[in-house]
Amino acid sequence: MGDVPAARSALRVLAYLAAQAGPSPAAAVAQHLGLPRSTVYHLLSVLMDEGYVTHLPEEHRYGLGTASLALGSAYARQAPLARLARPVVARLVETTGENAHLAVLNGREVLYLVEQRAPRRPTLVSDVDVRLPSHLTASGRAVLARLPAAQVRALFPSSSVLADRTGVGPRTLRDLREVLRETRRRGHAVEDGEITPGIASVAHAAVDHTGYPVAGVALTFLSEDVDDARRDDLAAAAGRAATEIGRRLGARA
Repeated sequence: MGDVPAARSALRVLAYLAAQAGPSPAAAVAQHLGLPRSTVYHLLSVLMDEGYVTHLPEEHRYGLGTASLALGSAYARQAPLARLARPVVARLVETTGENAHLAVLNGREVLYLVEQRAPRRPTLVSDVDVRLPSHLTASGRAVLARLPAAQVRALFPSSSVLADRTGVGPRTLRDLREVLRETRRRGHAVEDGEITPGIASVAHAAVDHTGYPVAGVALTFLSEDVDDARRDDLAAAAGRAATEIGRRLGARA
């Protein structure tokens, strides 16, 4: 079957709107996608008719509509991400001998979709459907570090929203920004004792075909049992797993 340019363009409009922290003007959509403004207005009109886009007339901006929400709910029900990731996470556990999981951002929390335990490893507070503060977890930090700064600011508008579990971790927005900067510099996320004393994690973000971070892939272990070299090896293994999950999702190389 041949390419359908209008369908591809409509999907690109939806993808652009979904990646923004808030509604966008049509001119910004047209400029980002390299489409004529008249074409973008036509696409937005059709998407509005079908409920996938809504128009904010006072702001002269466009955002996602309720039909897009229904798509997201259907995606969650079908759980394709968990299905695609589960065998990859299982192999990660087999090759490293450590507990592994996959989690997605859910507001300011991470929601665990896949949890794979290794034999004779420590019991964890995380499990499927459990939510934990994203800024304290390695998987959450891996995702947050790949998000646009404006989106992180929208999620964390003030220091008062920074939850604390063990007395360790960022307490101010400046602290959080430094944690995310260090995560980007290092190339992977870390957490040590910020969820459970004595337990540490390393993580990488799995990205979709647009480069958007859809999930964090993490390995969790006893902090005292794992030296720096071993932690680097585990981080590299988590990175390979995240890349494989991204490939399964159709991510660009």
